[in-house]
Amino acid sequence: MGLSTHVLDTMHGCPAAGMRVALYTTVGQQATLVKELQLNADGRNPDGPLYDNASLKVGTYRLVFDVAGYFKARGVQLPEPNFLNQVSLDFGVADASAHYHVPLLVSPWSYSTYRGS
Repeated sequence: MGLSTHVLDTMHGCPAAGMRVALYTTVGQQATLVKELQLNADGRNPDGPLYDNASLKVGTYRLVFDVAGYFKARGVQLPEPNFLNQVSLDFGVADASAHYHVPLLVSPWSYSTYRGS
């Protein structure tokens, strides 16, 4: 199944529909943009997996979630500067034949993630 993500808005108790996300490959501190997307009504990539099994490679990656932009678009009054602006998750893929699911649970004040299934 490759690489996928799913974002849940814990402030409103719903998927983070419309959140902007960017996927990068990384080598050390250098990041190369692979794709940018906007999450669908279910808080997922509308095109399915970010990488399918054939395309996912062993290596390091970064997902960047536009948290402040999403909550501002929902009409949430955020302080300036925002407590969370963008959330960047750096992670490694050691087995390209496995499924890597990277969910994000987020509010304007906190986030958590894990390797899902």
